[in-house]
Amino acid sequence: MSHAASPAPASDAPDAPAAPARSHRAPSRARKASGASAPGRDRYLDLLRSLALVRVVVYHIFGWAWLTILFPSMGVMFALAGSLMARSLSRPALGVIRGRIRRLLPPLWAFAAFLVPAMFLDGWKPDAEAGLWWWADLLNYLLPIGAPPFPWSLGDQAGLVEQSWAAQAGMPLWYLRTYLWFVVASPLLLWAFRKAPWATLLAPLALTAVVGTNLVKIPGEVGSALVDFATFGACWVLGFAHQSGLLKEIPRHLVVSCSALVMAFGLWWASGHLGPDGWDLNDIPLAQATWSFGFVAILLLYSPSWQQLPGRLARFDRHITLSNNRAVTIYLWHNTLIMTTIPLIDLLWHVPFVEAHLGGALESTYTLWMLVLIWPLIGLAIVGVGWIEDLAAQRRPRLWPNGSRKR
Repeated sequence: MSHAASPAPASDAPDAPAAPARSHRAPSRARKASGASAPGRDRYLDLLRSLALVRVVVYHIFGWAWLTILFPSMGVMFALAGSLMARSLSRPALGVIRGRIRRLLPPLWAFAAFLVPAMFLDGWKPDAEAGLWWWADLLNYLLPIGAPPFPWSLGDQAGLVEQSWAAQAGMPLWYLRTYLWFVVASPLLLWAFRKAPWATLLAPLALTAVVGTNLVKIPGEVGSALVDFATFGACWVLGFAHQSGLLKEIPRHLVVSCSALVMAFGLWWASGHLGPDGWDLNDIPLAQATWSFGFVAILLLYSPSWQQLPGRLARFDRHITLSNNRAVTIYLWHNTLIMTTIPLIDLLWHVPFVEAHLGGALESTYTLWMLVLIWPLIGLAIVGVGWIEDLAAQRRPRLWPNGSRKR
């Protein structure tokens, strides 16, 4: 399982407060255990989501495998989405699922409206052997039950962008498929969690040990989807445990010790199953599942439930608010925008002074320039298509929702 274009990620209704979730224990006890003082935005969780998005962008520019160990972004994002989903399921489940899907699809449609025609214009053609199934598969761009198709190589080798541009642009879509599966399964998962919390929490890890290690291999997209679902299922259910207060009811030293053991197992397993990119956990499902599980458990255990960002973190308040309100947009478009930085930087080679005197320096710092350029491009995407997230959430469209007007 290689998630070369992930991540982040999508937020789960970034600024829509919801009622506290029902717990498998008494609600008052759960609120006391979780330390939640009032419903609304939890700025600690918002900070984690922003860090996850930044890490995803940096990872896809530099490709550093150690970043998947330093901060397992996808596990964090699924856990945060699971926590918000559990909170929302205090309301009728059908309405919650419909609302989550409604918030997800319009941003996907906007992205597909760019990506699919661009691929066809660059020479992508229907698969004659697949026949009607190929066209049916294309419907995943409308409702991502499966992974939307895209070509792994497209265009001319001498073109403006690499021939892998379509694959790089389309790879983040695995997250939307997995997120949709989790949303639909959440009422059943939450019911199981309330009945048997520990079994429900650990079952995805056991499933990953079966389907994520090729002990039982399920071919095709169904197999890939099941591996993704199992790999991050424990993190999603950890979100339930955080929302219910279960984590805070366990002695802290016990949670940390058990998490450290699970994480150590993940690194041990990874050491014997290194993929093509070495220690990149995206290529090692069981290592990804166990490392992310332990890491996220510790993050949520120490969750301070901030109503406001404290101290020096307050200076980043607007950036964190903006990234949370536009998490779907950032996640969907960031890899396409990374590919866009390449022809923009290449324009510098046509400047005589740069070509004559700074060519070597430009080549050696190429990825740093990509990192510099990606942020204004993301800003343009937020202004250009980010407001679709507001329409999807049935809110008034906003071009730059960083919370400044409220303050």
